[in-house]
Amino acid sequence: MGHVWLIGMMGSGKTSVGRLLSERLELPLYDTDATVEANAGQTVGEIFSHLGEPRFRELESLAVRVIASQDDGIVSTGGGVVLDSSNVEAMRESGTIVLLDADVGTLTARVGTAAERPLIAKDPERYLRELASARGAVYEDAAHVVVDATGSIEDVAHRVEAACSVS
Repeated sequence: MGHVWLIGMMGSGKTSVGRLLSERLELPLYDTDATVEANAGQTVGEIFSHLGEPRFRELESLAVRVIASQDDGIVSTGGGVVLDSSNVEAMRESGTIVLLDADVGTLTARVGTAAERPLIAKDPERYLRELASARGAVYEDAAHVVVDATGSIEDVAHRVEAACSVS
């Protein structure tokens, strides 16, 4: 089967859907941000603040390579994981990449003003709109499958299962 790599914008449900799929399918749950934090001994926000985004991206790439070598599971990724083509290659070689796609209104409602998200600006909707515009094609190019991420987490999880035939 390989891993099911969940990609998409912040607020698309990668972590929540990942948790639910992991429980339901009795597969390990991996999280690239949690792996980075464990390895660095700092939160993602602290890494961005103290070490900068380039160092975070290096740590993120290491996390992708480590997770890709682990037993098959569900993988929740950081929103920018697809910015590095070597990450996309590692994900493709080890499983199915699923883009959780949601409109900016849905993303904004889910994210709110989440202070723990290092890239969020004072105007989350504007920031998410700009980010979606900049990353949309990259997400689509990386994905094997695009799943509508609007609606409940349960609904999205069912769509991922159906798209990947993992149930």
